[in-house]
Amino acid sequence: MESATDVSMKEETELCLAFSEALLAVQDVDEEDSDQPQLCSEYVKDIYKYLHNLEVLQQTVRANYMQGYEITDGMRALLIDWLVQVHSRFQLLQETLYLTVAILDRFLQVQPVSRRKLQLVGVTAMLVACKYEEMYAPEVGDFAYITDNAFTKSQILEMEQQILKGLKFQLGRPLPLHFLRRASKVANSPTQQHYSTYDEAHLKPIMQHIAKNVVLVNEGKTKFQAVKKKYSSSKLLKISLIPQDLGLNSRLCAWVLDFLTGRT
Repeated sequence: MESATDVSMKEETELCLAFSEALLAVQDVDEEDSDQPQLCSEYVKDIYKYLHNLEVLQQTVRANYMQGYEITDGMRALLIDWLVQVHSRFQLLQETLYLTVAILDRFLQVQPVSRRKLQLVGVTAMLVACKYEEMYAPEVGDFAYITDNAFTKSQILEMEQQILKGLKFQLGRPLPLHFLRRASKVANSPTQQHYSTYDEAHLKPIMQHIAKNVVLVNEGKTKFQAVKKKYSSSKLLKISLIPQDLGLNSRLCAWVLDFLTGRT
């Protein structure tokens, strides 16, 4: 006679088989990666399912959270443009930059600061991100130096304590970079909506925003050029220059923007 445990395991197995049959039509984009342990092909789907769930559960940054603050969206944009340059100067991991921005926004949301201290918060957020992501993080003195000594090591360390307390030491979170890597993996799959969990209605507003900003950058109508400059280097294959080299300049992005907004 089967025990309750045996019955439970049998039901679980049957349920798994049922799900497997339902997903037979879904292309397995990871099946060819079994010989590359670092890609975790056996449980990469579970990893991303967990990240999607975690993204929903964790506190998000409110839209327009700086409304009524002394600092503005433009000041934030200027700070991040500078932080991209600092990130390149220190040759840090991509994860560090994304985590820096996440720490910055999450802290400013709970602790408004004066414009005089905004750069201090930004550079300290990068210090914290470095300690979390990097194997060899730059010294505190390096971050003081990169601000042209506008802030001392003591001020940076004091702000580090404020940030960690403000975030309750909760630094780990899913980053856009994590999902970007997965999206690039499934980009050529006919079942990419299944893997990304997003459909056209979700993506269209973001595509509009990206296309608009690419047009502004390509036409030199914005002073925020750090990302384009970063990706114009030989190390990164000069990918920000590829559209110009192929004759696909900002007119293409403008067409995409018009198409997405229904102006064509």
